[in-house]
Amino acid sequence: MLYIIGLGLYDENDISVKGLKALKACSRVYAEFYTAILQGASLSAIEELTGKDIDILRREEIEEERVPLLEAEKSDVALLVPGDPLIATTHTELILDARRRGIETRVIHASSIISAAPGLAGLQAYKFGRIITVPFTSENYFPTSPYVNIKDNLERDSHSLVLLDIEAHKRRYMTANEGLEYLLRASEKLGDDTINEKTLAVVIARAGSERPLVRADAISSLLKEDFGDPLHCLVVPAGLHFIEAEYLVEVAGAPRSIVEAMII
Repeated sequence: MLYIIGLGLYDENDISVKGLKALKACSRVYAEFYTAILQGASLSAIEELTGKDIDILRREEIEEERVPLLEAEKSDVALLVPGDPLIATTHTELILDARRRGIETRVIHASSIISAAPGLAGLQAYKFGRIITVPFTSENYFPTSPYVNIKDNLERDSHSLVLLDIEAHKRRYMTANEGLEYLLRASEKLGDDTINEKTLAVVIARAGSERPLVRADAISSLLKEDFGDPLHCLVVPAGLHFIEAEYLVEVAGAPRSIVEAMII
């Protein structure tokens, strides 16, 4: 049996009781932290809670070498995954490969930024369009597709959840400020002002913690702020229901003049 168990959003306490019970039945426990991290937990804290020694696997050990599957052919094995297990396609492929090898699988879900961010922002989940990820750029690499996808969502009057790149092996986590700067640079590069300094954006930091940060304002104002420790993500809202608008004002500190102009 291969268990793929979600760790949730922030620390070791986010794992479900069902997940803990499954772990106790496993002879080997692996974890990956290249798709996301638990900013509020250390490996030792997870090991103390679960009572298991945990081996952290690199991306290639899961995607190419299939280390968890090799062990699961002989015994019950768990793979711990930040957030919800099947949000990353690499884990969907792992299940497909397990089925081909005749290995039984079981997924134990947990909280995910995909559902947490819309809720924290006070925005209706069914009004979100395509999820976007902003990658780290370089002198020779500056894709504009994330900007174009947000523009497409806005044209469909859909909110955009914007995830920000991580390079866990380098302990490098894109900040909300870097993500917003990318949007303005992409706007300039494309000669398109759909997203500009006056555009309303929402910053969410440390979702799942006891004190997550939720802040909404024009991009120009947000760029001047420090949102603290990772992980960060962004939301670019489209037209707002009046309840969404009120939430952004009262909870996220958005200027009333900006959100009221966006009510539909």
